[in-house]
Amino acid sequence: MEERSEEQVISRLFNLENGGQAAQRAELTGERYVSLIQDPDNGVSYVFQHGLDETEGAEVPPGTEFWEYPTWDEAQVAYSQLLAEDRKAGELVATDSEEGIGDSEAGGAEFRDRYSASDDHPLIENGEDAVGQETDESSSETEP
Repeated sequence: MEERSEEQVISRLFNLENGGQAAQRAELTGERYVSLIQDPDNGVSYVFQHGLDETEGAEVPPGTEFWEYPTWDEAQVAYSQLLAEDRKAGELVATDSEEGIGDSEAGGAEFRDRYSASDDHPLIENGEDAVGQETDESSSETEP
């Protein structure tokens, strides 16, 4: 297997984290995060610490670091130790954080549904909501 550069590993870790592959993730002060990740492609485990990516992947956020471990158990121990140090230093904001996930990825098109602020979506004909009307009509028929 070809060895990855540091930038490739960081990019891969961001992709795995944004894809929901982090087993554990904690938020630290200063919009920083630390995650426990196992790469499903090669089985290597990582502790990944980074700031919020505000460049949509164009630049590595300052303070980004990762530690690579050959086994999952070693990575879990290191992650727990790092969290304990952050907690002791008063830098741990939240464990199991999903804050900021996906911020470096471009999302798809937004879809406005029947509960949106605007009913000008092409699927809502003539500004009427037929499903809502049917519900309203059927409920008024059953009332005495």
